[in-house]
Amino acid sequence: MISIRNLSLSIHGSQILRDVDLEIAPGQVVGLVGESGSGKSMTALALMDLLPRGAKVAGEMDIDGAPLPHGDDKAMCALRGNRMSMIFQEPMSALNPVKTIGEQVAETLIIHGQAARAGAMEIAAQKLTRVGLPQDKFPLDRYPHELSGGQRQRVCIALAVALHPDLLIADEPTTALDVTTQAQILDLLKELVAEAQMGLLLITHDLAVVAGMADHVAVMKSGEIVEQGPTEALFRGMAHPYTRALFNASKHHPERTDKVTDAPLLQVTEAVRDYALPRTSLFGPAPKFRAVGGVSFTLKKGESLGLVGESGCGKSTLTRAILGLEPLQGGEILLNGQPVTPKMAPKRRAGLQVVFQDPYGSFNPRWTVERLVAEPFHLTGRPDDWRNRVRAVLDDVGLDADTMHRYPHEFSGGQRQRIAIARALILEPELLVLDEAVSALDVSVRAQILDLLADLQARRGLAYLFISHDLGVVRGITDRVLVMRAGEIVEQGDTRDVFSAPQHPYTNSLIGAAPVIPSAWQEAQDGQFMV
Repeated sequence: MISIRNLSLSIHGSQILRDVDLEIAPGQVVGLVGESGSGKSMTALALMDLLPRGAKVAGEMDIDGAPLPHGDDKAMCALRGNRMSMIFQEPMSALNPVKTIGEQVAETLIIHGQAARAGAMEIAAQKLTRVGLPQDKFPLDRYPHELSGGQRQRVCIALAVALHPDLLIADEPTTALDVTTQAQILDLLKELVAEAQMGLLLITHDLAVVAGMADHVAVMKSGEIVEQGPTEALFRGMAHPYTRALFNASKHHPERTDKVTDAPLLQVTEAVRDYALPRTSLFGPAPKFRAVGGVSFTLKKGESLGLVGESGCGKSTLTRAILGLEPLQGGEILLNGQPVTPKMAPKRRAGLQVVFQDPYGSFNPRWTVERLVAEPFHLTGRPDDWRNRVRAVLDDVGLDADTMHRYPHEFSGGQRQRIAIARALILEPELLVLDEAVSALDVSVRAQILDLLADLQARRGLAYLFISHDLGVVRGITDRVLVMRAGEIVEQGDTRDVFSAPQHPYTNSLIGAAPVIPSAWQEAQDGQFMV
């Protein structure tokens, strides 16, 4: 159905893609894997004719044997959404924030002349119901910001499949989702492909997702496909060194030095956080939603503690309270025996720093790295040798001093995360809160960042509170783990014990939902390449 032959792409003279060959048959799932910057998304954008200015394309791209009408905007608009659709990585950016979800799904039908407005809204309701958003719970007049990440991704899928396209391109559709939501979205895509016999091009850096979804896999590096073939055969064989390197990086566990002491650093005791809901009557009390209900745990100095759970379980609410950004309605949080509250003295905040999921979103794009890393000095006052300290902490995280005068957009995702870690370390804290700090990184960069965190912990005696939906990462970087559900800790213990023999059904369901490469395929690789 889709045939790409000798596809080459350059942008303003820089070579992006070289001689890419790929075929997708009806009902076939093709996985396209590789590191960030390897050219995966550019291949999809070339197919959709959505490339940036300055792009020059060579090669052949056909649909059902006929060349795609690239360069003819009217003809391509007729194909996009109708015969070829794309699901983007970040649904909040892909959806229009000022249009309801019903209007956005109906828009595709109206633009392509398949239905008038009233009929389009009826079909939109059917499509949203099909992707798990029934009208009794998710009416058409909801806006994107009123939905969770997984629900927004379902809206994007409904929009993409509204006209039963022949090809569906899914660009990292589950990267930022927790394991159970990810499993639901992947199952939904499988069902839609089977029902409509669509071809699916699944772009991802997660080899386990590809192993469970794809019929055929292509591995991309530096704009070239270095290896491709049927999924099981490719995983068992892995002829190219780059494919083997990706496989090894996906299994990487950093070498850690145990420096845990018995001294408590962070103590959370019966923490309660309530939010007021809209009033249901004029004179009655405002109802409350309990986001965190009676959570207690202790984090020791030098310890690495994982916090896992689905979206909406209360992880982020608890984290904001631990950082002193929101008050508690009950219980207390102590750091080195001192209360953590929104009114705590700025200098006391220096011992508690945070690394966010999206460093680019947490940086001021107009500031240089030097100013970004020095920003936390507003808590303690800027010392005379602040530039030397910035230079030293950048060296600690593996960045050269010349990066001080560059801007965030000039760095890769992994480099930006190193800058975020440097900013968190500049005040020499005892505790780092890592909020999904590696979830958006590809497997090789993630392995490098995890090694960096393990090295920093060994050298500086840091304690980590590691919040993540990636159970493999939590297993490799933490000493103990807390499992959170509906605002409560349902299970906690040594990481190895919890993952090998979970006691709570919810923990078992989380572990069961995580995608894994079949053990037989892994054993073949271990025996062939990993001595």
